[in-house]
Amino acid sequence: MSFNNFRRSIGFKSTLAGTSLLLLSVISCSSVPGSPQSQSTENGSFELVQCPKIPDNVEFAGEKVPIHRLDVRERFDRELLSNTFFHSNTFLCIKRANRYFPVIEPILKEMGVPEDFKYLAVIESSLDQRALSPAGAAGIWQFIPETGKIFGLEVNTEIDERYNLEKSTRAACKYLKSMYTDFGSWTKAAASYNAGQRRITQSLEKQRAENFYDLLLNEETSRYIFRIIALKTIMSQPKSFGFSLQKDDLYPYVEVEKFEINGAVADFSLLAKKYGVNYRLLKEFNPWLRDQGLLNKQHKTYQISIPLVRDLDNAQIETKVHDKNWVE
Repeated sequence: MSFNNFRRSIGFKSTLAGTSLLLLSVISCSSVPGSPQSQSTENGSFELVQCPKIPDNVEFAGEKVPIHRLDVRERFDRELLSNTFFHSNTFLCIKRANRYFPVIEPILKEMGVPEDFKYLAVIESSLDQRALSPAGAAGIWQFIPETGKIFGLEVNTEIDERYNLEKSTRAACKYLKSMYTDFGSWTKAAASYNAGQRRITQSLEKQRAENFYDLLLNEETSRYIFRIIALKTIMSQPKSFGFSLQKDDLYPYVEVEKFEINGAVADFSLLAKKYGVNYRLLKEFNPWLRDQGLLNKQHKTYQISIPLVRDLDNAQIETKVHDKNWVE
């Protein structure tokens, strides 16, 4: 799996952005994160920007992160800072999580994968269901075509199930469980999701290491686990890191009806009208449909998701808050 170039450079870009925006601010590293506080000086009013607090205890998938180690603590601190002050992206992740976590979490539980892996999806794609990296990794779980096919996803010019949230989540679970069987560690399994099984295995052997935190790896993989636990930390208690949201700020989960098709479809725009929606909405809720029509020569059965009309009216739908910690 791979990040897109934008996500690879989060730490650098977000730090620069934060610096440029705070040139007139007094930056203070305090032990308690929170909203900026005004302070007056002879030259006018300034805002104190507080440094996010590093938790005393950090776990990923039930495995303890050795946060007491100086190197581990500073690597985690980098990602915590980057994502705390990358406001637009972190806000979007929280908003989208309200829509997609209700789909992802039950599948993780059913497949026997720790719930913390939902944050792996967050750092892979920012929960953008149309995410596509320069390396060709696609969907919320960022599968490359070859790996997607190995784990049961159909990938061709007409159908690309890497963009199907339910099916790609199941495929990701299969991959992660396979890696857990090999490594006996969910942390190593997560690292292999980024770097591949072979690279992690070889690095462990060559460096005579036993855990991820002792490995010297490339920049992307070295930061990978810390990005996951940083987003977990922030999204579990966003207010503590300066993110204030109201219930209506979250993206609502939209109920859909499922309809089966098992033959060819000449034009999906006509099918959309038949079900009372437009072409754009049909593709929005079925991004795995990659063409205007479908030949379906093998007469496979597919399920098309059609949003309920009442849930498309922002004035009518009531947003259900998936995690009460996200809102005031």
